[in-house]
Amino acid sequence: MSLFLDPSGQPTYGIAICGRCSRKMLLSELSPDPNYPGLMVCKEDRDEYDPYRLAPRAPDQIVLPFNRPDTPINTHPAGVIQEAGDEFFITEDGNSYLEM
Repeated sequence: MSLFLDPSGQPTYGIAICGRCSRKMLLSELSPDPNYPGLMVCKEDRDEYDPYRLAPRAPDQIVLPFNRPDTPINTHPAGVIQEAGDEFFITEDGNSYLEM
């Protein structure tokens, strides 16, 4: 059954068919689908924009506020850690140290 569409008062006399439901309607009632821009659809068949089609977010720029330079820790040839010339040993209980 054919449907008469009166194009008077419309911006164009064009008549089109919806890309999804295949209904005949005025050309001014169709709009591009956000997920498939080449597909012209009516208002009822228009999809919501799929957020997974967006470009990924830019990675966060994480910079530490206090950077420690990579300098070697001074060690004694015997393997004892020394600081400013003072040598010390950590005891087994871990609470005290022995000075040399």
